[in-house]
Amino acid sequence: MTTTDPPNPPAPTTGPEGRPPLVSRPLLLRFISMFGASASFYLLLSVVPLYAEHSGAGRNGAGATTGALMLATVAGEVVAPRLIGRFGHRGALGAGLVLMGVPSLVLTVFSGVAWITVVCLLRGAGFALTVVAGGALTASFIPSERRGEGLALVGVVSGVPSLLGLPLGVWLVSEMGYAPVGAAAGVCALAPVLSLPGLPEKEYIAGRRIGVLDGIRDRAISRPAVLFAVTALAAGIVVTFLPLAVPSASAGLVATALFAQPAGAAVARLVAGRLGDRKGASRLVLPGLALSAVGMFITAYTRSAVAVVLGVAVFGTGFGITQNSTITLMYSRVPASGYGTVSALWNIAYDAGMGVGAVCFGVLARQVGYPWGFVCTAALIVLVLPSAWRDRPGARGREEGEAAVRSR
Repeated sequence: MTTTDPPNPPAPTTGPEGRPPLVSRPLLLRFISMFGASASFYLLLSVVPLYAEHSGAGRNGAGATTGALMLATVAGEVVAPRLIGRFGHRGALGAGLVLMGVPSLVLTVFSGVAWITVVCLLRGAGFALTVVAGGALTASFIPSERRGEGLALVGVVSGVPSLLGLPLGVWLVSEMGYAPVGAAAGVCALAPVLSLPGLPEKEYIAGRRIGVLDGIRDRAISRPAVLFAVTALAAGIVVTFLPLAVPSASAGLVATALFAQPAGAAVARLVAGRLGDRKGASRLVLPGLALSAVGMFITAYTRSAVAVVLGVAVFGTGFGITQNSTITLMYSRVPASGYGTVSALWNIAYDAGMGVGAVCFGVLARQVGYPWGFVCTAALIVLVLPSAWRDRPGARGREEGEAAVRSR
C-alpha cells in the first residue's frame, strides 16, 4: 500500500505564508451536509430511547434501540468503502442523508419497539454512509500542507451539533412532543441533499481501491486506529459512567465535567492540527495518549470535585490530540483512493471503542468499583504507549526496513 502523502488538487491561490487557503467553496458546501447529518443524529440520540420507553418498551427496549443504532452504524462503516467504489462519494453521501432523514420523519407513525428499532437501523446505516463517504470527500478538499489544521476545523464543525443537539432534543420533546422533533431531525438530514451537486467527485475516486481488510492488514493504517480506539473506549466510559461515579448531589459537578471534556477536546484538536502540520502528526500521538492516561488517573479520585473536573479536562485534551493526530496520520499514509477506507476504519474505532468501553466498564465497575475502574482504564492506555512510541517517524522507518529484510 502506498504510504506517502497523496497529492491533493492544487489550490488556485496561496495564503499570506505561501500556503494554500484552508477553506474552499467545496469545503464550505461539505460543511452543510456535515452539520446537517450530525444535527439529525444527535437531536434524536437521546429522544428515541425516551420515545421507546414512552411507548411501553421499558428500559430494556429503550436500550435496544440505541444498541441497534450503533450496530447498524458500525456495520455500515464496514461496507461503506465498497459502496463508495460502486456509486461514488456523492451517491453514497446522498443515500446516507436520505436514510437518516426519511425514517426520522415517520418515527412517530407507529409506536411499537419493532418499528422504532427498524428506524434506528436505517438511521445508523445512513449515518455510517455520511461519515465515511463525507469524510473521504472532506479530506480531499483539504490541502495536504494543512491537513491537520483542516481536520481540526472539521472536527469543530461536526462537534457543535453534538454539544447542542443532545440537550436541545430532550428539551424540545418536553415542550413540543416527539413528532416535531422527529420532523426537525428529518429536515436537518434531507435539506443538505441540495448542496451535493456542488461537490466535486470524479477526481477523488481514481486509483486502486483499498479495501477495509487491506487497511486492517497494513500496520501503518491499523495501528493509529487501534490507538485511537483505546482513547475512544475511555471516552465512552466517561460519558456513560461519570454521572454514576460521583455523588448524586453533585449534578452541577457532573455537568461541569462533561462540558469540560468536549471543550478541552475541541481546543486541543485545533492546537494539534496546527502543530501536526508543522512538526508531524505522528509526534503527537504519544503525548495525546499520555495526557489521556493522566486524566483518567486523576478522575479516579471521585471524592474530590477539583480532581473530577481537572481529570476529565486533562483527558479531554489528550483525547482531542489523539483524535486529530491519528486521523491526520492515517490520511497521510494512503493515496486519495484510500480515503474512504481510512474514514471507515477511524469511525469504526470511534464507535466500537465507545460501545465496548461502556459495556465492559459496567461489568468491571461492579467488581472493583468506579474509582478502581478508572484506574484500570488509565492503565490500559498506558499499555499501548509502547505501540505509539514505535509509530514515531524514525522508529517506523526502522520497523519497515527490518520487515523488508525478513521478507527477502
